[in-house]
Amino acid sequence: MHQTPSWLDEAVFYEIYPQSFYDSNDDGIGDIPGITAKLDYISSLGCNALWINPCFDSPFKDAGYDVRDYTKVAPRYGTNQDLVDLFGQAHRRGIHVLLDLVPGHTSEEHAWFASSGRASRNEYSDRYIWTDSSFEGYPGMPFIGGEAPRDAAYILNFFKCQPALNYGFAARDRSWQQSPDDPGPTATRQAMIDVMRFWLSQGCDGFRVDMADSLVKNDDKEKTATIDTWHRLFEPIRKEFPQAAFVSEWGKPWQSLEAGFDMDFYLNWRWAGVPNGYNFLTRNTEDELEGPDDASYFKADSKTGISDFLADYLPQYLRSRNLGSFCFITCNHDTTRLAPRLTPEEIKVAYGMFLTMPGVPFIYYGDEIGMRYQTLPTKEGGYHRTGSRTPMQWDSSANRGFSKADPTELYLPVDGSPDAPNVADQDGDPESLLTFIRQMTTLRSGHQSLRPGADFAVVHAPRHGRSFAYTRTQGDDRLLVALNPSRQEEDLPLSLASVGATDHIPRPLVMVNSDLSQGTLALRGQSFAVLAL
Repeated sequence: MHQTPSWLDEAVFYEIYPQSFYDSNDDGIGDIPGITAKLDYISSLGCNALWINPCFDSPFKDAGYDVRDYTKVAPRYGTNQDLVDLFGQAHRRGIHVLLDLVPGHTSEEHAWFASSGRASRNEYSDRYIWTDSSFEGYPGMPFIGGEAPRDAAYILNFFKCQPALNYGFAARDRSWQQSPDDPGPTATRQAMIDVMRFWLSQGCDGFRVDMADSLVKNDDKEKTATIDTWHRLFEPIRKEFPQAAFVSEWGKPWQSLEAGFDMDFYLNWRWAGVPNGYNFLTRNTEDELEGPDDASYFKADSKTGISDFLADYLPQYLRSRNLGSFCFITCNHDTTRLAPRLTPEEIKVAYGMFLTMPGVPFIYYGDEIGMRYQTLPTKEGGYHRTGSRTPMQWDSSANRGFSKADPTELYLPVDGSPDAPNVADQDGDPESLLTFIRQMTTLRSGHQSLRPGADFAVVHAPRHGRSFAYTRTQGDDRLLVALNPSRQEEDLPLSLASVGATDHIPRPLVMVNSDLSQGTLALRGQSFAVLAL
């Protein structure tokens, strides 16, 4: 077990898709100096940590998740020095910065892969997973043959452009499959340690790790070999950079946190029509864009209670709570935005919950103003994800203040709707989503009970109602959080003993469409409340 970096205790993350955040040089693409220029805005949100999606050199066939050079900033975003300057400017404002690490595969244009595909043996021959023949694949794993001088096919992780790096096979039934202890996988691990060390030594504060559970192939269900691989990756890094933080794209916190990560994401999953807990809350429909049959908890007219979410969440929370943080996101670059499918009122209730649950919260850029998913043609391998990656909407000027370039030159088109939400319109509006987000992050910073590992207990989850209430407790600091996503009022009788308050009347801290009177919390339609106990 390692010591979780102390700064995570107060962290609120802001995820930035760099090509769509702010364009500082008017070429139509967001860049690193653009992020630096907006650090004061990020601070004003109450966010004190960043996760920046891939900004490394890439042919951008998968929007940067096909890395061509791990130690070079893509020229369209700026230079390595621009990124170092961003680290420095962020640190002066008390903001930590995570970069996006893609350890499982590279671009097919990476120099390692070119060397690996040579007919003659060399130091990179075993850096990727190759079979023994250009005509031989492997069941359940996509492969490509006939594109290299080497008489072998290479295994892919995702797109054709993403050959899988070799971390070995836990179970082996082919002669070309190597053990995680063999020289090839050992060299791959060392190469990834060198990448992490390079950026951490430049001022980076850690990494979000893409598909962290997929390194070792043919692993068992508990990911035993992959967990061991992460132990080996983290061992030298933790010694050299004890305050570096790591968040995994894994989705099973009892595994990822055991592997040595500090945080894992509660991601939106729906396999063959079966939703996980996060999907129960936000996107419980086969059509995430329209969803007329949407049974999501936060949908005002869904009639869905909180029990299905709790059945999925609580076992994972209880199993992992002493290992690290299981984190809620407002959205991310791979997920359709909640708007316009959910209304601003529905979203406010959802974000109130996300920002008061255990774990470290992550806000996706633009979610703080209710940016809407746009139906667009695919861009750089985005496909259905493209519509969640559109330019940030700063104001009502041309290109919504994102760029001064000609609209035809923008990375993606901005929301052209007359009522497209933007920062300038919501800034200072007491009823805006932006103001509510700031209110909630201020609340978090002022209460130990909203720290990631503070105690969490369900106190109200009726089988035949929509309301939900829970307590967060750290020492003498005790809060009750209550919400009602429906349109009908529900009363929550407050038994002081049951919610942990015995000597005084609860004090309202945040009240949205709710009222406290004579020991009863009236949760009117689409309401949210936080009370100090």
